[in-house]
Amino acid sequence: MLDREGFRPNVGIILLNHRNEVFWGKRIRTHSWQFPQGGINYGETPEQAMYRELHEEVGLVPEHVRIIARTRDWLRYEVPDHFIRRDARGHYRGQKQIWFLLQLLGRDSDMNLRATNHPEFDAWRWNEYWVPLDAVIEFKRGVYENALTELARYLPRINHHNRYLRSGMRPQHGRQEGPTGEGHAEERPGGADSRTRAAPTSASPAGPHPSADTQGQEAQPD
Repeated sequence: MLDREGFRPNVGIILLNHRNEVFWGKRIRTHSWQFPQGGINYGETPEQAMYRELHEEVGLVPEHVRIIARTRDWLRYEVPDHFIRRDARGHYRGQKQIWFLLQLLGRDSDMNLRATNHPEFDAWRWNEYWVPLDAVIEFKRGVYENALTELARYLPRINHHNRYLRSGMRPQHGRQEGPTGEGHAEERPGGADSRTRAAPTSASPAGPHPSADTQGQEAQPD
């Protein structure tokens, strides 16, 4: 389903935990990380598509989250021609997205990357809200930055208890893992405060270059 300009309607999801860290998923069999996203089917509203994609990609249901905000207008990105299937070139240009900011009400254990037979991610982790976007495929970075910037004003306030000051300690806002930390350095978007959660599968973490996986995603967008 494309609009007149060749963009497919799509939703993106920024999922927060109670520390305002964001969910990042590792594209299956690649070293590319991204937010959950997916196409809007015919007859669906953006909100309906968001809940469907949230369950298909992360395994969460509406009771697990609270909608905080959404972007006011569509955010668009174009896909380079070499990532588009040949028979789609000339009329498919990319995605136009409505982004949702969600608060997780459930627990980390509610996440299930194998909720369907066609998983998008094989690992996930929490990262700081303003995580560097180096691990995101280049042509999506502008939209990610615009979505994060527009929705940042709606971030819930975090109550930092003064027990740290009374005890002479300073709060640890984020733990930077060294090269000996768990996981491979190139699989980290950066700034994580928790370990990567791998999906319970025997799939190898090694795989094709992100562009190979992205090609399939864009040629046959979900």
